[in-house]
Amino acid sequence: MAARKAFALRIDEKTLAAMQRWANDDLRSLNAQIEFVLRESLRKAGRLPKRQRRSVDQDT
Repeated sequence: MAARKAFALRIDEKTLAAMQRWANDDLRSLNAQIEFVLRESLRKAGRLPKRQRRSVDQDT
């Protein structure tokens, strides 16, 4: 498993509430939902290293 780093995220209330609703709908934690959205965006933009791209593709 890859090492994880914590960091503070500044986000407006409406965006945070929308992400929380989406996370609830997908039965994920808010943190997991944010990571999922970021990984998907990176994958679609071709920004993930090849090794991570393969593992993300297998997860979906």
